[in-house]
Amino acid sequence: MLQKAFYSFVKIAVLFLLGLNVRRKDLLPSKGPAIIVANHNSHLDTMVLMALMPLSRLKDIKPVAAADYFFSSPRKAWLSEHVLGIIPVERTSADKSVDPLEGCYEALAQDRVLILFPEGSRGKPEQMTDLKKGVSYLAERFPDAPVVPVFTHGLGKALPKGSFMLVPFFCDIFVGEPITWPGNRTQFMDSLKERFSQLSSEKNFASWE
Repeated sequence: MLQKAFYSFVKIAVLFLLGLNVRRKDLLPSKGPAIIVANHNSHLDTMVLMALMPLSRLKDIKPVAAADYFFSSPRKAWLSEHVLGIIPVERTSADKSVDPLEGCYEALAQDRVLILFPEGSRGKPEQMTDLKKGVSYLAERFPDAPVVPVFTHGLGKALPKGSFMLVPFFCDIFVGEPITWPGNRTQFMDSLKERFSQLSSEKNFASWE
């Protein structure tokens, strides 16, 4: 109930404060197992992607984020778990016997939809960095789960890193065609990078429309 109320508010805020243009929203999966991967420039990224989902499906949509940041204090941990619905990933665990993606595997096995950011951390607005391979292990474990790339443009300017003040800004969300596990990690990562490159180029064309 609390999560649904929070994202209902986010939907209203997105509608009235951001000029949000979503292309091919129908490609976003609301049922799992499925994985949504997006570029990462702002804390708005997770909230906006969650707000695009049907409210009735929110309990099955699980953002993936770093435990050392979002679970660094009791207050953050409570908000992250009960409001944002985050699955924590340990980036600096000393116990090498524990797979940091175990929570993600469990969620996919329960037919959930994951939202994750393969760059690993927020970069400069509209500038993508190298993609980490974690998503490829998820795709390998669940080869039939579609991996849907999403390129966001403008959210890093609407709420820049280090800022807590939302700036009204025109933002675009480009949803790409899903890819699935091809049987090879290098091929998968190359396909994902190529799909992001295509979506980024589409953003450049859209600016002329």
